[in-house]
Amino acid sequence: MATALGRTPFYEAHVAAGARLVDFGGWELPVSYTGIQQEHRAVRAAVGLFDVSHMGEILVTGPRAVEAIDHLTSNDPGTVEVGRSQYTGILNEAGGFVDDIFIYRLDPTTWLLCVNASNRAKDFSWLAERNPLPGEVAITDVSDRWAQVAIQGPRGVAVTASLTDLPVTDLPRGGIAQGTFAGVPGCWLARTGYTGEDGFEVFVPAGEAPPVWDRIVLAGTSHGLVPVGLGARDTLRLEVKNVLYGNDISADTTPYEARLGWITRLDKGDFIGREALVAQRAAGVPRFLSCLVVDKRIARPHQAILADGEVIGEVTSGTRSPSLGTNIALGYVARGHGRPGTRLQVDVRGRIAEATVVKPPFYTRHPA
Repeated sequence: MATALGRTPFYEAHVAAGARLVDFGGWELPVSYTGIQQEHRAVRAAVGLFDVSHMGEILVTGPRAVEAIDHLTSNDPGTVEVGRSQYTGILNEAGGFVDDIFIYRLDPTTWLLCVNASNRAKDFSWLAERNPLPGEVAITDVSDRWAQVAIQGPRGVAVTASLTDLPVTDLPRGGIAQGTFAGVPGCWLARTGYTGEDGFEVFVPAGEAPPVWDRIVLAGTSHGLVPVGLGARDTLRLEVKNVLYGNDISADTTPYEARLGWITRLDKGDFIGREALVAQRAAGVPRFLSCLVVDKRIARPHQAILADGEVIGEVTSGTRSPSLGTNIALGYVARGHGRPGTRLQVDVRGRIAEATVVKPPFYTRHPA
């Protein structure tokens, strides 16, 4: 018997809006409402609303919580002030990614970790089993307690501000604050996102979440807000080179290979994966995640990247960019082939497409 798909508190709203629903990692989620390109362009020009309730939330609490997180992640949580966040990696002993996550410092002893949906159970088990201070630091999976929406786009702050008692226009990028949102108290509003646009991710108590979707849609009508599905979420993140776990990073890729050395602080002291990363840097990083503009054909994951007929890498993500009108892709290429301007080729289902390495990101948001 097939396992029933998970549904978020906003499932009925998606059905009412005519969304095309798909199985995404065991969740029944909207891939699109009116069309991927239209939804993508709405986010770039105005504002989009995403259901990201499938994401996982893990609470780390205790007077020495920062020390535990320091051991369990690659970045330096000691630099994170209360009310701020940090992008970081959970790494395995070989330096590969268990996950890439955001950590939010809610108060001096309480941290909220937002993890990728497909990794919820795995991440919690990994962290709990490797908690270096089990008697002083508690690690708790609180995913079922929260729903989550993302409000993204140039008008995202205005829409969010109209629904909360918090002065969100003054909240810095990466900031997080608690308050009432869309009539629901106890929400956490984080000025982070995945699309390259300004906006917020809002954590809403799950039991009170269902009416929130329609309240956001109503408040956003005058701002051009549209609901947006997973399809446009993917094209938006790819344009700004935000990596997708399972495609662009995995247990077999290190932060240095993914050009995420900036979330890797070897100087902070020991952490899981540090020894392997030190060794890799000493030996020379063998490959790098690179941005490619591909002529005439759309590259897809696992297609070979070639240099003068020799395979030197593999595509991890690819699409037609709605913002730029060009075919773009991410892929790992061997050391020495990742400089901007390098001419390569992609084997697209047996047909060779010319490609050029370009400096990331593909798309840069224009200031308001």
